[in-house]
Amino acid sequence: MKKYFQFEQLGTNYKTEIIAGLTTFLSMAYILFVNPSTLALDGVADFPDELRINKDAVFVATALAAAYGSIFMGVYAKYPLALAPGMGLNAFFAYTVVLGMGIPWETALAGVFVSGLIFIVLSVSGIREKIINVIPNELKLAVGAGIGLFISFIGLKNAGIVVSNPATFVALSDLKDPNTLLAIFGLFVTIVLMVRKVNAAIFIGMVITAIAGMIFSLIDIPDKVVGAIPSIAPTFGAALAHLGDVFTPQLIGVILTFFIVDFFDATGTLVAVANQAGLVKNNKLERVGKALMADATAVSVGAILGTSSTTSYVESTAGVAAGGRSGFTAVVTGICFLLALFFAPLLGVVTPAVTAPALIIVGVLMASSVGSIDWKEFEIAVPSFFTLITMPLTYSIATGIAVGFIFYPITMIVKGRAKEVHPIMYGLFFIFLAYFLFLRD
Repeated sequence: MKKYFQFEQLGTNYKTEIIAGLTTFLSMAYILFVNPSTLALDGVADFPDELRINKDAVFVATALAAAYGSIFMGVYAKYPLALAPGMGLNAFFAYTVVLGMGIPWETALAGVFVSGLIFIVLSVSGIREKIINVIPNELKLAVGAGIGLFISFIGLKNAGIVVSNPATFVALSDLKDPNTLLAIFGLFVTIVLMVRKVNAAIFIGMVITAIAGMIFSLIDIPDKVVGAIPSIAPTFGAALAHLGDVFTPQLIGVILTFFIVDFFDATGTLVAVANQAGLVKNNKLERVGKALMADATAVSVGAILGTSSTTSYVESTAGVAAGGRSGFTAVVTGICFLLALFFAPLLGVVTPAVTAPALIIVGVLMASSVGSIDWKEFEIAVPSFFTLITMPLTYSIATGIAVGFIFYPITMIVKGRAKEVHPIMYGLFFIFLAYFLFLRD
């Protein structure tokens, strides 16, 4: 197994990979509870209960989809990249498609399934790989840095350090909330461990934070270890049973939106993780075709199980920061999701206050790629800047990529460097314009 995952070549070992896999899992375990709540439209009191998707079934579907995607990614593509139902995509599924458009969740799942098939076709044909490889290196670096700013912002928000403000949009909180103080404590502990170059500093910081939370009664100590696994029957196969309902103009628009958002969310995450793990050689990602295929199949498999689009997770960078370099990291994460089905009560200790410090620190690490961008060339600086700044400000990786990719050909043409822009980049320019003008709403 060491030879298969190239441990010696990558300078890693079982201990490091296991710790990295656990770190990635703990950083994204929140999706097990957030995804069911989102898809079931919790908090929308006037939505008929008989039209809601079954939360327990979605919990199981979420865990199984994450396990399948992560393990397949690790074994087939050998990337330390974990997958799970994506945030943002699940909100679009629930609040725009089901609630706003009045489309049944079964039909919406069918739409997700079809978008996954489109992914698979583009991955098999090599078109998706070619698109990634023709993206200029400066924009790839900007994408990585932008995702760093984005996940740091998520961490600051989840910690309660940054809060909304009607006058300034965002502001510093009063920092008096006990959970916010716990997150700050965890942040300082993790920073100290990182500065001292302690192995698995991020993972250890999360463990110490969780223990501190239980000591001060901020995190409930689980009253049991093992719980019964709910039935997946209410959602399993619903996507296939309603495939005939997707061939309408309204659903075609929904499918294209699922496709576009997931395509570039997943692409941006893949590029960021690959950069951090040292898997980018000569501006090309190693084994990218296999990584894209793993990501593509996970979308359709997740839809069959009963969840919105499954995609690559930026939290994988936490595992890479903990030392993960091989696909074994993703395999460990996938196994953790399977075990989570049996030990769900234990996941209650992984609160936002516990994961927030990890996200903030990973953002610091990823932001370092900004230094490799040539800021003296304004035609490069403009699209790079808008790529990295738009992600946190719009709370969307896809939007950041879209804005940057629209500005890139414009600035290059004005500079007289139009011939240096690959034709695919011009094609993406028009696709993103169409995305903003016709598909986002």
